[in-house]
Amino acid sequence: MSNNIDEKLKKKTTRTMKSKEMFLEELKQRMSQDEAEKIWRDAHKRLYKAYAEHTDLPKGVRSHTDSFIFPAGAIYLAMKEKDEFLAYEVMEKKMAEKSKKMGASLAKMCKHAWFRKFFLGMWDSMSHKMFGDTCGFQNVFYPKEKGCFRMDITACPYNKYLTEMGCPEINILFCKNDEYTYGKLPGLKFTRTKTIGAGNGLCDFKMELKK
Repeated sequence: MSNNIDEKLKKKTTRTMKSKEMFLEELKQRMSQDEAEKIWRDAHKRLYKAYAEHTDLPKGVRSHTDSFIFPAGAIYLAMKEKDEFLAYEVMEKKMAEKSKKMGASLAKMCKHAWFRKFFLGMWDSMSHKMFGDTCGFQNVFYPKEKGCFRMDITACPYNKYLTEMGCPEINILFCKNDEYTYGKLPGLKFTRTKTIGAGNGLCDFKMELKK
């Protein structure tokens, strides 16, 4: 690896870990500062390694791996070396908090009927762009229905790369993020009956206007 690429990866790793410091703060509440910082240094090394081993990923796939999948895996595995139960509990808590906060912001906007229709309408184009083949997903996109959007995810980069990293058990936490974000939106009904993260063959996704 050239010095230029190495330097870019180091800066990228530092920048990403900085954005995830809510996990570090949680650790400092549960153990000594020295122990927490030791785990954080380990997570930093693991994330750098993940980046270095995947420099050839397509841009769409990297939009998921670099900001979400690899950091989560690196932080979780570093914590797991210390305490497996603690690692899962911290990941679950902090990911849920962030998703619930996003859900609360969306809920405020969804109090307006015009926004609900706009939000539902944008799912077709957004899902093809963010969760399509170019981003490492495989999907079944159902024909458009008035007041309803449906898709099934049949292959998921979260499952693929978290399994590769050795922590498939936290995939389900990303699945739960959707429930926290979309599950309590006024005037909208989010339905999910199965997920790849829970061991099923697909993730079903349905969002519809409440009747």
